[in-house]
Amino acid sequence: MIASTQTNHPLASFTVPRTQQALEAACARLRAAGLRITQPRVAILSVLIRKTSPVTIEQIHAELADSACDLVTVYRCLAAFQEVGLVRLSYFQNGTSLYQMALDQKEPTYHVVAKDHSWADALPNELSRELHAVVSKIESSLRDQGYDNVSHVVTFFGQKGASSAAPERSQNSAIGTL
Repeated sequence: MIASTQTNHPLASFTVPRTQQALEAACARLRAAGLRITQPRVAILSVLIRKTSPVTIEQIHAELADSACDLVTVYRCLAAFQEVGLVRLSYFQNGTSLYQMALDQKEPTYHVVAKDHSWADALPNELSRELHAVVSKIESSLRDQGYDNVSHVVTFFGQKGASSAAPERSQNSAIGTL
């Protein structure tokens, strides 16, 4: 009985951390799309999984180990990830591309990007669900009209008034200086 309560015992329950589960799911999607699982792709996916809001290519590259890959590889990997629906693309007001993991296709997250600060806030879940329902209906209608590879990019931009200060940002929600 004592042995079964030890964490290294074979009968002890073992839970895989959420980030590891997400990485395994992302790699499975890449394999299903016919893409190889390479060390740079895994490194880039790991960075994206840790982030809770959209990030720039430069931010992703900055978080990679020096030997992981160069900036061109990050661009190419993100293009491949976007093509298979593994990342969602949005834009900062100046046109800078922002990327975020899109593992859960059922519950997309839409953002409002601050015009006067370097951060993005997720829309409330209820609004994201409503927006997703409308966008899905439009995409379905376009497919019915004969369009292939239908996709969309929805990004809201806003500016906080002087009376409502920007909320405290965690490291994960900051977009960085653009």
